[in-house]
Amino acid sequence: MLLFISDLHLDASRPETCAAFYRFLQERAVKAEALYILGDLFELWVGDDDDSALVKEVGDQLRQLSQTGTRVFFMHGNRDFLLGENFAKAAGFELLPDPYVLEVGGQRLLLMHGDTLCTDDEQYQAFRQQVRQPQWVEAILARPLEERRALGRQLREQSKSMSSRKSEDIMDVAQAEVESAVAQHRADKLIHGHTHRPARHSLPSGERIVLGDWDDLAWALSYEAGEWALKSWAI
Repeated sequence: MLLFISDLHLDASRPETCAAFYRFLQERAVKAEALYILGDLFELWVGDDDDSALVKEVGDQLRQLSQTGTRVFFMHGNRDFLLGENFAKAAGFELLPDPYVLEVGGQRLLLMHGDTLCTDDEQYQAFRQQVRQPQWVEAILARPLEERRALGRQLREQSKSMSSRKSEDIMDVAQAEVESAVAQHRADKLIHGHTHRPARHSLPSGERIVLGDWDDLAWALSYEAGEWALKSWAI
């Protein structure tokens, strides 16, 4: 069995979501061959040197899962793109590039976080391009931890404010970008998160599956014995 999740936005202010994630790892993911986390596992990531209790707990839980034999893979989201090799190694998972092509059951799966598909949101795309520059990342990580935490909270509030003023359509994927990505990678299925709009959409060449965010419900996509299932359950 393979499992795919995204957009948990784990944060110390949401202990019920953290607890639901730990139960998911211990009860469901432990039975899987691999778990793919497609971004925004954390609400905010300020650097691998973060010594908060939440970071330690999540790292411990993922490491315990990997030690049972379940391979864990992580793709950066827009909230935790600063997560690096040090934490990945400590937590026992492997980092994946975005996008990433996975061969499963004779099909080509295109895995993405999903934010790069939202090209109608030009303001966000410009911001994304700026903060993904190596020089910007290096400069931010060189700042003291507490300063990074304060900056992260500030950017998070700015993001919420900007999102509240945008139309829903602008923040969703652009169909032309979806079709371009699928064609470029010759994919049979596109799997992504980010938009918080869980659903299965037919494409001319296959299917697009959108993972759900963990809010009132937890979401996971599973593949087992040739069958795909996108399911939710109460947190």
